[in-house]
Amino acid sequence: MREQLEALRDDAIKKIEQAQEKKVVQEIRVKYLGKKGPVTEVLRGMGKLSPEERPVIGQLANDVREAIGKAIESKMEALEQAEIHRKLQEETIDVTLPGRPVLKGGAHPLTATITEVEDLFIGLGFSVAEGPQIETDYYNFEALNLPKDHPARDMQDSFYFTDELLLRTQTSPVQARTMEKYKGKGPIKIICPGKVFRRDDDDATHSHQFMQIEGLYVDHGVRMSDLKGVLQAFAKSFFGEERSIRLRPSFFPFTEPSVEVDVSCGICHGDGCRFCKQTGWIEILGAGMVHPRVLEMSGFNPNEYSGFAFGMGVERLSMLKYGIDDIRHFYTNDRRFLAQFKRV
Repeated sequence: MREQLEALRDDAIKKIEQAQEKKVVQEIRVKYLGKKGPVTEVLRGMGKLSPEERPVIGQLANDVREAIGKAIESKMEALEQAEIHRKLQEETIDVTLPGRPVLKGGAHPLTATITEVEDLFIGLGFSVAEGPQIETDYYNFEALNLPKDHPARDMQDSFYFTDELLLRTQTSPVQARTMEKYKGKGPIKIICPGKVFRRDDDDATHSHQFMQIEGLYVDHGVRMSDLKGVLQAFAKSFFGEERSIRLRPSFFPFTEPSVEVDVSCGICHGDGCRFCKQTGWIEILGAGMVHPRVLEMSGFNPNEYSGFAFGMGVERLSMLKYGIDDIRHFYTNDRRFLAQFKRV
């Protein structure tokens, strides 16, 4: 039995030294030291030995088990060190190489425009209000003095989910909802940026979806001159101090009187050119005094309160300011186009 134990020890240690993988070493551990291993089998046969031999063979068996265990532990440590060394060789990073530049993005031109306009109007005392893009027919049309049979609805025919739910055609519903929340008590001074949708053919100047910024100011004694002063401040800040505006009579169902607002051409400075169609002026937005009926439907007494409202297309503002000739550039995700606005 002594010779058998020593042979097992020598055989196990030899195989451990030859092993090149941790998996093989684990298999050797199980084979020699497991419950069904040869060392255990030898120990089970000790009952056949004489009382004098048992402690000697028992001590030898423990020594054999300990020797195999130490050999396994030493081999596992060596294999782990070899694995670490191999990874260090294969995964080495040459820190002497020059760093690769990380490409940084920038704000989308529409986002930059909205941010600039918001900052301007916040400076004038306005706050930013938002509302749902899926609107009810009431807030999108009826609360803005556009009953179901009004012909002006045809110009804003949109995407309907049901007879009463649609994708909003303007951000004006946010104004109606805000006025309702104030329950007939002013003042209200808000701008409403957001995405709107209209059934339209996409071309260089039209899109079935676009961004709008609308404004509303309701208080005692608000006049058309207040509207002109606010829009003049906006135009000079956004387009340049040398620019001026003019107001032309127009019609919108939710304002009375209504005006179209033009800004002087920045190319010809009012002399007339191809860009402004020889007029010296470029249309930028629509505006007017809030219709008494709209005030009344939102809970305000038109005999006590008055207000003005305006609405502008963000894409149009961006196109005029940055010389962009096609509205589709904003939505095609062309990196060559977007890269021009990193510093905007």
